[in-house]
Amino acid sequence: MYLTWKFIRNKPVVASPQRHEGSEGDYAIIVTAFQQTTMLPAVVKSLLALNYSNYVIYIVADDCKITDDLNFEDKRVVLLLPPRVLASNTASHFYAIDHFIRDHNRVTIIDSDNLVDTEYLHELNIWFSRGFEAVQGIRMAKNMDSTIACLDAARDIYYHFYDGKLLFNLNSSATLSGSGMAFTTTLYKSCLGPLNIKGAGFDKVLQAEILKRNLRIAFAENAIVYDEKTSQSTQLVNQRARWINTWFKYFKFGFEILLKGIKNRSANQMLFGLVLLRPPLFIFILLSGLFMLINLFVSALAVGIWFAAFLLFLLGFLIALNQSNADDRIYQSLKSIPTFIFLQLRSLLKSKNANRTSIATTHYHKRTNDDL
Repeated sequence: MYLTWKFIRNKPVVASPQRHEGSEGDYAIIVTAFQQTTMLPAVVKSLLALNYSNYVIYIVADDCKITDDLNFEDKRVVLLLPPRVLASNTASHFYAIDHFIRDHNRVTIIDSDNLVDTEYLHELNIWFSRGFEAVQGIRMAKNMDSTIACLDAARDIYYHFYDGKLLFNLNSSATLSGSGMAFTTTLYKSCLGPLNIKGAGFDKVLQAEILKRNLRIAFAENAIVYDEKTSQSTQLVNQRARWINTWFKYFKFGFEILLKGIKNRSANQMLFGLVLLRPPLFIFILLSGLFMLINLFVSALAVGIWFAAFLLFLLGFLIALNQSNADDRIYQSLKSIPTFIFLQLRSLLKSKNANRTSIATTHYHKRTNDDL
């Protein structure tokens, strides 16, 4: 992917034939919170500082206690309190949509721990004006106060580079990241409206529905959302358990989209389908290591090939960090990757029932001794 991208990188990104230059969208910014509201005032303050005028913030406080610091006087903020527990991202999104104060033509999803760059909506507009109906921004680390947070940020950089920037520039689609993404309201409703999605992974279903329609998801690398990275081992294990559960639940979409791509001769669908079939990185690495060990008893040549593949993977990872101007703390944290992988193995063991026992990531504001 990297070499192909280097070869064609100077070619312009081909969007939809239709162009709508200069169109300013009317955005509904949906912020979902489940049980935790501590970070909401900072999120709202960040959103109200956007260098943009045509938007309304909808906060869906699901199963939350409302405190004095959640009394927002700005008319651009609408606080919604569902009468029953929703415990679902999509249910919260559609609760907001059902309570729109006007017909917004675009929706963007922000997590309750995110902050946004002041030009976030303007950067999204660039891609909507080129005819795209779905856009993924970039999620940058808001905190790097621990080794775990730095490694979490390194993982994000890898995925943003290969599954975002490169994949999109190879005429496919960027993968969705759960927040910092935007859609035309019509597309979002048509993709998820007929479905009843439980547990984590709505973004996996949403991207699959978009690709089934052979639409492209644009990657807006300057539409920046600052994301709270996991900083404690327990926090990481619970979060990754949900994500691993989600991959096993939805990786089947990769086969369907890949076959559609072959049938339609669509590079968009074929490349995206292949990416969906790739397992999480720690499983990818561990299985490769297992196969290399097995080949110690089978073929010395095969062991050499596997070892070369590992070196290429390491080179590819370092290229992603270098191309993304990664913080020095991220490079320093790489020595703890074995411990990071071990924690994700613990997540794998918990993944079967992850969506029953944990719905949202618990965030902590002070650094603790639960660091690596």
